[in-house]
Amino acid sequence: TKLWNAARFVLMQCEGRWPEPGEVALTVADRWILARLQAVTAQVHEGFRAYRFDLVAQHLHAFFWDEFCDWYLELTKPVLQDPEAPPARQRGTRRTLVEVLEALLCLFHPLMPFVTEEIWQRLAPLAGRSGETIMHQPFPEPDPARRDPEAVEEISWIMEFVLAVRRIRGEMDIPPRRPLTVLLRDHGEEDRRRVREHLPYLQALAALEEVRLLEAEAAAPEAATALVGRMQLLIPLAGLVDVEAELARLGKEIRKLEQALERARRKLADARFLERAPTEVVARERARADELEERLRRLRTEQARMAAIRQEQGP
Repeated sequence: TKLWNAARFVLMQCEGRWPEPGEVALTVADRWILARLQAVTAQVHEGFRAYRFDLVAQHLHAFFWDEFCDWYLELTKPVLQDPEAPPARQRGTRRTLVEVLEALLCLFHPLMPFVTEEIWQRLAPLAGRSGETIMHQPFPEPDPARRDPEAVEEISWIMEFVLAVRRIRGEMDIPPRRPLTVLLRDHGEEDRRRVREHLPYLQALAALEEVRLLEAEAAAPEAATALVGRMQLLIPLAGLVDVEAELARLGKEIRKLEQALERARRKLADARFLERAPTEVVARERARADELEERLRRLRTEQARMAAIRQEQGP
């Protein structure tokens, strides 16, 4: 299903538009996925040589699902859906979509012959391929000249940034598409360049309304924080959560954990339990007490943060 859906997206973007004349320019995302394609192609060849068809399937699944679908297809949207994007970039992205998908179909074909044949028949004219069947196409070969460490590093930074925002959303129960303001502190020259150049990607993938750079001495509101390299990413929490409801929820959860921790501590302080219980049972109880303490620490930190936000907001 995922392969069908990815192919449908590529065909929707490219049928009737590609091949098309004119200059072609590749975005950093295009360069990245082409570089990653060379890496997975090399892994596939190595797996076939070793008769490790399980590893071939794992490498292809990881590349297709985690990189091509979850990241690259999303990274194409700010370019393809922007009416003001340079036509050369849009042509480059469409060409890359077709090229990578066609190579993936060929790589997958020995493992998934029927679905890849069906999709290839639709894609072949766009890829400039002739012939009656995918079986007669040359098997992709890795091209070391197309490795692109710079593009890989740039996209890795974008991923780290986006995942940091998503992690905060998950922890704070903020809706995935609610626009956020992000403040950046302890940023270096390279961070500032990347924010300028990749802002459309950051806004699209992390659903950001604004990204602001803070000077070192500038005060910041109470915020959820994460690190992107050495740069600190802050999302102001005022107005994003129901502070009173969150404080009530945290208080209830803290009381429950405190009771559970007290029971665990009483058991560990009981000499009869320590003497009679198997070693692994005692170790498991100690590990559980440690986990409860860590969860309590996190919840109390969050409770203090919510209390600070309530104080900021005033009566």
